Amino acid sequence: MEITDIQFRHLNTEGRLRALVSVTFDRTFAVHDIKVIDGPDRLFLAMPSRRMPDGHYRDIVHPVGSPMREKLEQTVLNEYRSVISHLCAES
Repeated sequence: MEITDIQFRHLNTEGRLRALVSVTFDRTFAVHDIKVIDGPDRLFLAMPSRRMPDGHYRDIVHPVGSPMREKLEQTVLNEYRSVISHLCAES
C-alpha cells in the first residue's frame, strides 16, 4: 500500500496540535483527520478517534503493525517539515 497524496488542512507552528492531515493510499482510499502532535520528545501522528461512552478514545482507523505505522509517520512528518520550512522561508 503506497501513500499517493498528503493534504494538510490545518497548519500551526505553535501549540501541541501542529496539523490536521488527509492521506490517500493507492489513489483509492483516504483517511482524514490524522493529527500531527508535538509531544514531549518529538512530533508524532495520532490517528482519527472517537470518544466512547465511558470517556475513553478509540482509534477509528490505524496501521496494523509497526512497519506501516513507521512508514506513514515518517512520510507525513517529512512532508510536514517540508511545508513548514517552505512557509517560514516565504515570510
